[in-house]
Amino acid sequence: MKQLVILLLGVLLTACGNQNTTMDMSGMQMSGNMEAMPTHAHSDDAIAHFSVAMDRYMPGEEATITILIQDKWNKPIDRFDVMHEKLMHLIVVSKDLSYFDHLHPEHVGQGQFTVKTKFPASGYYQLIADFTPQGSGETVQTHWVTIKGKEPKQAVLQPDASLTKEVGGKEVTLAFDHLMAGMGLDMIFTIKDARTKQPITDLQPYLGSLGHVVAISADAKEYVHVHPNEQQGSGPTAPFTIIFPKSGVYKIWGQFQRQNEVFIVPFTIKVP
Repeated sequence: MKQLVILLLGVLLTACGNQNTTMDMSGMQMSGNMEAMPTHAHSDDAIAHFSVAMDRYMPGEEATITILIQDKWNKPIDRFDVMHEKLMHLIVVSKDLSYFDHLHPEHVGQGQFTVKTKFPASGYYQLIADFTPQGSGETVQTHWVTIKGKEPKQAVLQPDASLTKEVGGKEVTLAFDHLMAGMGLDMIFTIKDARTKQPITDLQPYLGSLGHVVAISADAKEYVHVHPNEQQGSGPTAPFTIIFPKSGVYKIWGQFQRQNEVFIVPFTIKVP
């Protein structure tokens, strides 16, 4: 089994609050040899430097991802606060946002986290680690990796004509009170039985809350992670408050749980 090692160095980035975590990734650069090139994620307060030592992977090959978290003096950070039942959330998305996964690396000590996964196809993938060092704020760190082979044709992200989707026998509708960048918006998921159209009222808590939402801009420069306004509840509605930092096209993934199974509902919208 090959191993992917990600070294997260420098001063930690503090995210913008508990309910709405955003990150501007405009400092990211990409090339045909992405795993060998240091990239930078920045905020107004600090810069985080990433470096990767890895063998190239084939699609579908099991890989172990190891993430080492250090402070600005290159000392491991080993104490973290639990955030939604986990010490770390790791989001994996393909460059064109057609692939999404939400993983939870295990803390093995000395600032290291590890998790196994498989990348489904060749091309570029972004890894987004979300964690909270003890005594600090929620932190987001990112890195791009390359999976070898011929990169598939990139899907062009287009806003959905309809904000109602059917997933696993459930009909999910997404609605906003209005759409505008840079301000708080009410975002509501309504979940029904796709066949009977009856409201679904037996949603289960997922990672300690009614649901989770991740939104990423089409150019992969903006990342938003929000949790519901009401931690308790069982449907049929799941209300969130979200801030899109900039205008543009975003892909949104809503994550919910029912009958002990997590289901993910994707939507693509354009924020004016």
